[in-house]
Formats: sequence, structure tokens, C-alpha cells
Amino acid sequence: MWGDIAITFLLAFITAYVFTPYTVRLARKVKALDIPKDGRKIHKKIMPRLGGIAIVIGFLVSATYLIVTMVIEKKLDIFANNYYKKLIGLFLGICVLETFCYIDDTKGINPLVKLIGQLISAIIVVSSGVVMDQIIIARAGTIISNEWFLRIFTVLWIVGITNAINLIDGLDGLSTGVSLISSICLMIIFILNSSPIISIILATALAGSLLGFLPFNFNPARTFMGDTGSNFIGFVLSVISILGIAKTYTAIIIIAPLLVLALPIFDTSFAIIRRIIREKSFKAVFKADRGHLHHKLIDRGYSQKQAVFILYGISATFGLFAIILLESGIWKAISFALLVIAIAAIGYKDIFKVKKNKVKKV
Repeated sequence: MWGDIAITFLLAFITAYVFTPYTVRLARKVKALDIPKDGRKIHKKIMPRLGGIAIVIGFLVSATYLIVTMVIEKKLDIFANNYYKKLIGLFLGICVLETFCYIDDTKGINPLVKLIGQLISAIIVVSSGVVMDQIIIARAGTIISNEWFLRIFTVLWIVGITNAINLIDGLDGLSTGVSLISSICLMIIFILNSSPIISIILATALAGSLLGFLPFNFNPARTFMGDTGSNFIGFVLSVISILGIAKTYTAIIIIAPLLVLALPIFDTSFAIIRRIIREKSFKAVFKADRGHLHHKLIDRGYSQKQAVFILYGISATFGLFAIILLESGIWKAISFALLVIAIAAIGYKDIFKVKKNKVKKV
């Protein structure tokens, strides 16, 4: 298995790395450019924003190659649990989502239209059989297994995580790095839990393609991933998290993806609540603002790199917390988190020398 994981990761990494410069040229050719027009934008120069296409290509090339070779070698039975249907559904969902996102990156579309595209993509995936089988409410000891409720909940989960990754894509390398950490943590959790091999391969392919893109996206960035990248990453992460818990329904395994994706989930949830309260209207959810976690860190005087590293650290802490919780239990996970918090509180002022001149809020 480890040989297949290494091949998956390296193939995705190399493909994404090689194709990213081509996406930069394509973005300039079709005028898919991110122009800093308002105070929300941290960057000061025009940036190409179709880098996400390289991430998609890296993921698809690597995952397809490994699935085909593993089927030939009889290491993977795609007919078991209807995995072939689920993979077809995932592929079709990606095609629909990327069509909407490409149009948005090149010409721009209404946020509501993009949401419709996300819903259609999620419904396609759910219709193929990718559905949460049960939801356990630990405190009450209740198991929710109503088919239609679970289908609707799965659609909302996919759309929610898709938008969560999209909304944290505000600094050079932030969304790429946080998603890379999340995919690696999910891969480790799936391996420890003996989850279906297909979920491990998909998580590894995503991690490899993200690492291949990161050198071009980290500060100072040469390209942005755009909606073609951020929506794709969230979409695939949400589907992988469902496939990875298919063999077990213990509360810890179900909670693990929530912990791994805690940073984007929290930021998105807080953004929705903040916008509704501020505007006193649900329409405000679609209005971008300057209140995300990365904006708060920049406003406190941190540089882009400092803010990104802080959020990387938070994301990694949540991911490791989930891994330790699964492997060693709650007491060790909590003690680890408290120790990290204590060390960070002691040393952050020396590690991150904050600028005295704060960025003015817009």
C-alpha cells in the first residue's frame, strides 16, 4: 500500500507543478485576472487566477492512474460498494462545478448562480451513492438514519465545505496550505482506521497536487488558484471525508473530519452569522467583507507570511488533535492541545515581530 501511496503523491505533485505555468499563460490569454479594486484585496498587483486547473489536472491524472493500475493488479475492486458509481459521480460533479467556476474566474457570475452550480454538483455526487450512512449524536446516544434527511445533510455538507475552503482563500498560500494539511491529516486518519483504500488514494492525490501548486502560490504568489481551485478543493475534501468513514460509525471517526476542517468551518460559520447580524438580511451572506480570520491578523499588524503561518499552525493543531484522539484517546489529545497553546502563548511575540502600524479597516 505504501508504494501506491508514494506513487500517487509524487505523480500528483509532478503533474500540478509542471502544469501550473501553463495555467498562468492561459489566465493571461483569457483575461482571468484578479485586479485589486478594493480594501479587501491584500495583493497590490494584477494576478492570474486559473492556477486551480493545475490542481485539478494533478489530482485527476494521479487518482485515475492509480485506480486503473490497482484494478489491473486486483488490489482494488471498484464494484465493491458500488465504488465505480461513486467515482463516476465524483468525476461528473467535478466537471459541472469546474464549468461554473471557470466561467466565474474568466467572466464573473452571480454568487447565487455559482451556489446553484455547487448544489447541482453535490446532488450528482449524492445520487451516485456518496451519502453519510448514519449520524451519531453522542450525548443522546441517538442514531439518525433517515435516508432523505441524510441525503439532504450530505448535500449541505458538500456545499458547506466547498464554500468554506473558498472563503479562506484570501492570502498567498493560505487556502492551499490549510487544505494540504487537512488532506494529509485525513489520509493519516484513514490509514489508522483501515478506511477504504479509495479514500486514501484520493486524499493522497489531493495532497500531492496541492504541494505541487504551493511553490507558485506562496507569498509572494505568482498565481492564484481562483474559484476553479478553491471550490474544487473543498468539494473533493468533503467527498473524501464521507468515503473515508464508510466502514465505521464510531463517534470519534465521524468527528475527525470536522476537527481536521475546523478552521475553514469556523471561519465560514462566523462569516455567515456576522453578515446576517450586520445587514439583518440573509442576502448579506453573499456579500464579501473584510472580517475573516486572515483579515483580523493582518489588521493586528502581522505580515502576510506571519498570518499564513499562524493559520497553518492552528490547522495543523486541529488535525493532529484528531489523529491523537483516534490513536490515543481524549486525555492525550487534550493535553497535547493545551501544551501547544501554552508554548504558543509564551513564544509568539518573539517568533512573530508584529508591525506597529496596523492596517486600517475599510
